[in-house]
Amino acid sequence: MEQTTMLKHTETVLEFNKIKNMWSDLALMQATKTKIMETTPCLDESELLLLQKQTTEARDMLEKCGMPPIPSFTDVAQIMDIARKEFHLSAEQLETIGTAFTAVRRLAEYLNRGKHYGFSLAYYEENLDPCKDVAALISQQIRNGRVDDHASNLLFSIRRELEVQDAKMREKINQMIHSNKKYMADSFVVMRNGHLCVPVKAEYRSQIAGSVMDKSATGSTVFIEPAAISQYYDKLQMLKIEEENEELRICYELTALLLEKEDSMAQNIKTTELLDFAFSKGKLSVNFGGIKPHINTSHQIHLTEARHPLLAKERCVPISFDVGNDVRGVVITGPNTGGKTVTIKTVALCCLMAQCGLHVPCKEADICMNSNILCDIGDGQNLEDNLSTFSAHLKNILQILDYVSEESLVVLDELGSGTDPTEGMGIAVAVLRELKKSGSLFLVTTHYPEVKQYADSDAAIVNARMDFDKETLTPLYKLIIGESGESCAFSIAKRLGMSDDMLTDAAKAAYGDDYKRHLPIPECSDSISLSSAKGELPHSKIVKKTEPKKQGSARAKQFRLGDSVMIYPDKKIGIVCKTADDKGMLRIQIQGRKIWANHKRLKLHVAAAELYPEDYDFSILFDSVEHRKLRHQMERKYTEGTLSETE
Repeated sequence: MEQTTMLKHTETVLEFNKIKNMWSDLALMQATKTKIMETTPCLDESELLLLQKQTTEARDMLEKCGMPPIPSFTDVAQIMDIARKEFHLSAEQLETIGTAFTAVRRLAEYLNRGKHYGFSLAYYEENLDPCKDVAALISQQIRNGRVDDHASNLLFSIRRELEVQDAKMREKINQMIHSNKKYMADSFVVMRNGHLCVPVKAEYRSQIAGSVMDKSATGSTVFIEPAAISQYYDKLQMLKIEEENEELRICYELTALLLEKEDSMAQNIKTTELLDFAFSKGKLSVNFGGIKPHINTSHQIHLTEARHPLLAKERCVPISFDVGNDVRGVVITGPNTGGKTVTIKTVALCCLMAQCGLHVPCKEADICMNSNILCDIGDGQNLEDNLSTFSAHLKNILQILDYVSEESLVVLDELGSGTDPTEGMGIAVAVLRELKKSGSLFLVTTHYPEVKQYADSDAAIVNARMDFDKETLTPLYKLIIGESGESCAFSIAKRLGMSDDMLTDAAKAAYGDDYKRHLPIPECSDSISLSSAKGELPHSKIVKKTEPKKQGSARAKQFRLGDSVMIYPDKKIGIVCKTADDKGMLRIQIQGRKIWANHKRLKLHVAAAELYPEDYDFSILFDSVEHRKLRHQMERKYTEGTLSETE
């Protein structure tokens, strides 16, 4: 996947394309809309600081001076191109240019008001040229899409003469109708093929001198242009030719004057596009309630009360987030629908918006520059490419690892999901280790307890959880950094109607003899205080967080060397070849290989005492022949060689 494709993928999964659409709708010029849709994160610190300053000033000007009268300049560039090629414009085209000059003048006046507040953005007024002399001529000579009567004395006299001749011709033809009523089919004048005609009954065609211009559908009426008015018609045609020539002369002169201002018009368009871009960012900031973020290059992200920009303010619970310095990664856990995905999207979106020069919807924000933002969020399943959910996730993650660097921000949702839990957990831990090696910042969501334990054991990674009210099954959307969360699957299942027997069976299958402490506590609703709604940890949860560790430690030590155990959820049989460490992890030999497994996934199948004699030498099972020989020799005498831990 190319870098450009990766960026498009990131924008899509983070829904930054939707923000671009909202941003584009706030712009007035088509060129600005195109620029917005092509905007990419800025990698130059100086340029980014200028973009952020531009957004801030635009918003301040909107609040102090109101909406700027940005002209759309629709078709102006095209009209100027026509002027260069054809050397004259129509009256309608000239009027469009005149309207553009008026808009430039109003924009310049708006910017002048901004100078009183000291906005540097307001000084772009000096780059605008309203071309007042040309604009005034166009305004005087072109009105309502045509050359005005008073554009020149000659044109005025021609049009007056046209009116006189037309009136004489109509008077003459009306007299003819009145004096020849018996031959007429109607008593009014009609226009046929650009000629004034009288409607004559077909049988009296020879009684009226003139040329037949048309006839009725039935053939009972013919429309004749009387010979008596042809002289007036000829005069009118000559006058119209003179009128057209004079109009063309005026349009040629105005076009020539306009072409002299071609550079000014090009500068007006360029400056207005820049202002339209700046004010569109300011409008977006007002709509989101955004603030100017502080930009750093020390790869730290600190957000206070950040909101997802696409969620309504009244529905969105703000989050506070910190990563950087010695902490490179955050592993977020918690129940489904608890807001984990929204949280990582919020952080990534704020970073992406800030690096595109936009304000961010936060109370405070200190955001680092990233060389790229790499994401794997969503299902990703693709039937056409024959990709399962797991395959799609893994493919994306491997591509991310190809592009990741110490200046990257990586966002991974449900890391390791979609496959065997043991193998998925292993892959998740391996990916976290690679990300840590890269030096990048990374945000990860997961349900695996082993991944939480790995995060606890590594000082460069911290756990975080999304708060959840078990009583009402309501996610509180509150991010608590420094604590790992629970999936709450059994609590949710109980609230949704799963029977106690089914819950017990589920807990036994998942946790074996230690199932009882994982069942939903009936009294838990009474233990949740109002403080949980504010994101504080209820006292009952604190007790629950510390108490199970002792129970789990005791249960882990129940497994003895040589015990036959069943490993869940695959229900495979293995033999304990190394007892539990202080984290409750045991080494299990299964089908000729050895794996690590958490004691929670194990259930005693057959105790070692029932399978082997009391003094049985388990090295026969777990050591190779070479290791046993070497161990036997070392017990008898000094022997050169190394005896490594059995793998």
